[in-house]
Amino acid sequence: MANPWRGDVALVMDGERHVMRLTLGALAELEATLDSGTLVDLVQRFESGGFNTRDVLALIVAGLRGGGWKGQASDLVQAEIEGGPMAAARAAAALLARAFMLPEQGDGRV
Repeated sequence: MANPWRGDVALVMDGERHVMRLTLGALAELEATLDSGTLVDLVQRFESGGFNTRDVLALIVAGLRGGGWKGQASDLVQAEIEGGPMAAARAAAALLARAFMLPEQGDGRV
């Protein structure tokens, strides 16, 4: 089950449900694959609607790998994502938002 408080986002790919998560390792891998800029630049592209398909693909791959998937970006070329490209873009945006969401005030965590 996807837990949004842990940063999880569900994605159905080739009929199989995957739980994606941007762990610290997945974020480091994501940053290494970005064609331009930093994670902050990536966030700004998503906030402004200026992201591209490479951004979506990089986020999906990082999220899948953070969730335990052992595949590579090339494995997604033929993959069918339930809901199509728009669902993939929404899932990528949700991953990014949840990775940098601040915890609720008063829960004692930083």
